[in-house]
Amino acid sequence: MVSLGGFDTLKLNKEFQYIYKKGKNIHSSSVVLFHLQKELTSKVGFTATKKIGNAVKRNRAKRRLRALFCAYSQKLKDGTYIFVAKQAINEISHQQLQNDFKKVLNRSKVFKET
Repeated sequence: MVSLGGFDTLKLNKEFQYIYKKGKNIHSSSVVLFHLQKELTSKVGFTATKKIGNAVKRNRAKRRLRALFCAYSQKLKDGTYIFVAKQAINEISHQQLQNDFKKVLNRSKVFKET
């Protein structure tokens, strides 16, 4: 099992719904970030709707998001993050996805101060 950098995963629908309602959302062409900043809370969730495609495509989209999150997780502030895959995620390259991922994180100002 791949470590998510000390982040626990969101499991319950009510946890997701709470973040959708109370958190900030930032969009890019291939990913949406819902974020709620809370001290001493480190949780993350990944979703892909049926608009993405069949289960194979949805799972691949979530795997790609998890891999990028692992790369940036040590640099992020405490809080709850939900990454939602958009339909374009299946057609873009890894570099474009990485740029979109970095763009939503920068816009939400969640990187730790160094």
